[in-house]
Amino acid sequence: MAIHEYDLVVIGGGINGSGIAADAAERGLKVALFEAKDFASATSSASSKLVHGGLRYLEHYEFRLVREALGEREVLLKKAPHLITPMRFRLPHRPHLRPAWMIRIGLFLYDHLAKRVTLPASCGIRFNPHTSALQSQIRKGFEYSDGWVDDSRLVVANLLHARELGADVYNYTPCVSASRENGQWLVTVQDERSGETSQVRAKALVNAGGPWVKSIFDEQLKLSSPRSIRMIQGSHILVPQIHKEKCAYILQNEDRRIVFVIPYLDKYSLIGTTDLEYKGDPRQVHINESEIEYLCNVVNKHFKHNIRREEIIWSYSGVRPLCEDESDSPQAITRDYTLELQDEHGAAPLVSVFGGKLTTFRKLSEAAVDKLRHYLHCGHCQSQKSILPGGDCDPEQLSSQLQSDYPFLSQANCRRIAHAYGSNASHWLDGAQKKEDLGQWFGEQLSQREVDYLVEHEWAMSTDDILWRRTKLGIITEQADVNALTDYLTKDVQGAHANVEPIARVG
Repeated sequence: MAIHEYDLVVIGGGINGSGIAADAAERGLKVALFEAKDFASATSSASSKLVHGGLRYLEHYEFRLVREALGEREVLLKKAPHLITPMRFRLPHRPHLRPAWMIRIGLFLYDHLAKRVTLPASCGIRFNPHTSALQSQIRKGFEYSDGWVDDSRLVVANLLHARELGADVYNYTPCVSASRENGQWLVTVQDERSGETSQVRAKALVNAGGPWVKSIFDEQLKLSSPRSIRMIQGSHILVPQIHKEKCAYILQNEDRRIVFVIPYLDKYSLIGTTDLEYKGDPRQVHINESEIEYLCNVVNKHFKHNIRREEIIWSYSGVRPLCEDESDSPQAITRDYTLELQDEHGAAPLVSVFGGKLTTFRKLSEAAVDKLRHYLHCGHCQSQKSILPGGDCDPEQLSSQLQSDYPFLSQANCRRIAHAYGSNASHWLDGAQKKEDLGQWFGEQLSQREVDYLVEHEWAMSTDDILWRRTKLGIITEQADVNALTDYLTKDVQGAHANVEPIARVG
């Protein structure tokens, strides 16, 4: 069987890998991407779900990173308006914080380091002790703008875009090995479903393994890694809504660490994050009792409504692979990224991604592919103006239109669908005139037709893929419905992939 040949192979299906694949495909390159598990199944689905400049990074004088992130915030709001929405953030001022005048200067910089078109400027605010959700002694603060994002769906949207442009995209297909051979890369991958091993050739390779970027050097490439990373655990908890306001809060504790309280899915508050050194398997990371206590204590020092451990509905943890910079504390480690380029006698280049943050993925992707232009003879970046699939709509208007067109769907479900899929919702909703037309239901909001769409078009294979990454319906889905979905997928996924041809079988 002939070995498939590509211009570029990307290892890693998180936000950086997906962005690089999309950028390269937009430039006309033939691209393949391989992810060991599901897309966004590690760091890229365990973020604080923010597109933000990083106000606290100003304290560490990371002006270039903040400027780039602020500029990208504007780009991404236009690139994926269904997945990324503006949000106002309130910063309560307490005695242990820097003087108010100093915070005003920081917010002035935040407003002006990059061109701001979409979002309103920062301002000072007063809290009414009788009506405010905050403790009555907190009387003043500040308000500024950033954005909220569905992180795992942003990854999928980039992969959909890459596939539309001709890229081949595979999840549950880990890279087994990659080596240089005759001026190219020979990459061996394994399909987890069938166990079959296949090979592809590529002119260039990108290591976007996130927390595994160094272990890919050690195990798959058998090369020495040019850099080290520090893995920092960040955990979040989800509780019933602490307040009714649509704004988020940014709380700075006495230890100078930041905790966000973010409105989530209209009836919850998402609280995080923590910063702990982590040494284990990134897939085994989980919140510990000290993190739960820490997050609850920070919230309870600020809000009238105190939260207890028993109120936690869901928690998640992720590992941020930050570039080693010898900082003393986890929160001081740079969130900037470094790209390392290596080749062999001017051929078979390898670009490796160390560090980075969700907000700057597009700029990182542009820089990564730019490093390969000399080798691949491709054009300039096009991603600044392109719209991701589903993004050619106003999600609020679409939500209202869905309620009108499909009155059997609840208002909450219409809103969820509009913000998850944008205009792509028509791919699986069109033609439905009653609830039964959408097939079997797995809970109040998830239909068989949506599940089929996710399996056939968005690479979903497992219950977790669907309930926690393609949607966030795992939060409200009862166990009986989870079991029914698992049974359905066992039959459906096996049938859907029974006739999939391997890439290029070894032997």
